[in-house]
Amino acid sequence: MIKIGDQVRFLSETGGGKVAGFQGKNIVLVEDEDGFQIPTPINEVVVVVTDDYNIARVHTSAVPGVKTPPKAVTHKEVEEEPADRPVTFKAPVEERKGGDVLSAYLAFVPMDIRQMTTTAFETYFVNDSNYYLHYVYMLADGANWRMKACGEVEPNTKLFIEEFGRESLNDMEKACVQITAYKRDKSYLLKPTVDVQFRIDPVKFYKLHTFQENDFFETPALLYTLIENDVPMRPLIIDAKKLKQQMYAPARQETAPARKSQSGDGYVRRYDASQSKGKPQPRQHQDDVIVVDLHVNEVLDTTTGMSAGDILNYQLDVFRKTLEEHQQKKGQKIVFIHGKGEGVLRHALINELKYKYKKYTYQDASFQEYGYGATQVTIR
Repeated sequence: MIKIGDQVRFLSETGGGKVAGFQGKNIVLVEDEDGFQIPTPINEVVVVVTDDYNIARVHTSAVPGVKTPPKAVTHKEVEEEPADRPVTFKAPVEERKGGDVLSAYLAFVPMDIRQMTTTAFETYFVNDSNYYLHYVYMLADGANWRMKACGEVEPNTKLFIEEFGRESLNDMEKACVQITAYKRDKSYLLKPTVDVQFRIDPVKFYKLHTFQENDFFETPALLYTLIENDVPMRPLIIDAKKLKQQMYAPARQETAPARKSQSGDGYVRRYDASQSKGKPQPRQHQDDVIVVDLHVNEVLDTTTGMSAGDILNYQLDVFRKTLEEHQQKKGQKIVFIHGKGEGVLRHALINELKYKYKKYTYQDASFQEYGYGATQVTIR
């Protein structure tokens, strides 16, 4: 039974107060904390055991003729969900058109491209496909490998791997990445496991033009292709066993017989670029002219998985190795056949000669002998 002095709360709205009196049988005067008396139907209030009208429990004695309202529960009685409860719902992965062929890259991004001589770098794994990719990223440790990172990369995303400084570059010259591709909760075409090894040139990290605009980062980045359009990158690592076999194999017969040069008494000796990979060379007179054909079909058995940039770098490697092999032969003339084409390879060779081999002289080779696509270098 409600009586004067009871603490009550309203059923239909927040708040309550103390019973100050009655108006007839059905109206109770509820006085709030400001002293105002609010006439309220008696069946719209209940007696409470505390003056906190928002969280109080309802008194067990109900008003006669009035249904007992549900028990109000305090915040202490509410079962709180643990803050670390994992999220069980995740939006399905969105696939893009053309993304069912695998493309993945290892990316190096300068943290401050305006300070190329001092900046640190970030390493990312870029997954440009509709597949989940599990990867293992390793660096050579002598004859063994040391794992740098591994994990899962979601479709069409990039994953941060690490930050490193220039002091780490000397330990990153040889890298390996292994990749397994799969999809979740659906059937998919099976993709072969990818295992690629490649060289990372530390010198590139000091050159601004090495870092190019791309589709994956807002700033220029250096991208190494791991697989593109389902074609793994062709490894550019020399097999030590094969190299040893080649070194002890009989000298390969020259591709063309020696013949008199039109410019003097010396001989022109032609040999393919594979001879610059460690095979012993026949003894030559100092006036002999060495000819190296840098055309793609001469220096590479296949270009599968190689981009235009990869091919150009390989041709430049042959060019550099040839010059290094003959650097002690002062006056030696070497003709590099690069073809006319768009002049990209010739421009790259001239750039090397201007900045890396400044002591050597060069000129266009004989048009009658080699056409319009050859450059002659003289060792000094």
